Amino acid sequence: MAEARCPASCGELLQGWILGGEKLVSCPVDWFSTVCVTDGKPLPAERPLMRAALGAVLRYAGAPLQRANTLRITFDSTIPLAKGMASSTADIAATAVATARHLAIPLPVEALAALCVSLEPTDSTLFPGLTLFDHLTGKTTVPCGGLPGCEILLLESPDQLRTADFHQRDLRAILQESAPQLNRAWHLLQQACKTNNPWLLGEATTLSAVASQQFLAKPGFDTLRNIVESNNLYGINVAHSGSVVGLLLDSHHHDVEKVTWQIAHHAALAYHWPRHYLLRLIAGGVE
Repeated sequence: MAEARCPASCGELLQGWILGGEKLVSCPVDWFSTVCVTDGKPLPAERPLMRAALGAVLRYAGAPLQRANTLRITFDSTIPLAKGMASSTADIAATAVATARHLAIPLPVEALAALCVSLEPTDSTLFPGLTLFDHLTGKTTVPCGGLPGCEILLLESPDQLRTADFHQRDLRAILQESAPQLNRAWHLLQQACKTNNPWLLGEATTLSAVASQQFLAKPGFDTLRNIVESNNLYGINVAHSGSVVGLLLDSHHHDVEKVTWQIAHHAALAYHWPRHYLLRLIAGGVE
């Protein structure tokens, strides 16, 4: 048997038209999908994309596809589905790595990324560091070069949105209009990573979040920004193809209880964001 786990993402730190095409930098957090692959009969409760990832690894390894019928997948994940939290990427990447480990074959991260993209648009949470990634083709991979110390108050909405459905929309014109803001945000993010500066990180993510309002508006967004500014938080980030929102902060310096109280006692915000989780921004990567 072999096991692997991949983190969830609180939406994206950035997503939009960057360096000549649509790309993203995921926001990996300490919330994981853990997958185990063993010899045995497949179980009916397996998720289809996990089974597809297992088959993709067998093809990558040149193993007989019939071998899939002798491999069992079990998993443990509480990552909310269809919220923009990279639950599918976590499932696929963890399954792929667990399968490769069980078969005792190497699976470099570049091959893992290509495998995942072949199945669906993929988050950059699978890389061992914040990474600018072409989530549609996998052709661009640019490490950000660091990890600003930061926590995220993740706000979960009851609304669901399948990433595949979102990417059926033609947003090219809207994304290209926002290219100057996103390239500015990309520059700020690189500086934030180089200098471990959460303020620059928050400035970058806020620029991207504001731009995303043009194609997937978050309810109560302006009110949430006012809460960020009135509490001197680092910034706000969003799931650009999902429903979650993150408030970037440091619980040692910011009053998290006050922030959550303000959200809970604002009728509209409480309706749209009934669940909150305090999570840590992590580098990412499949473990």
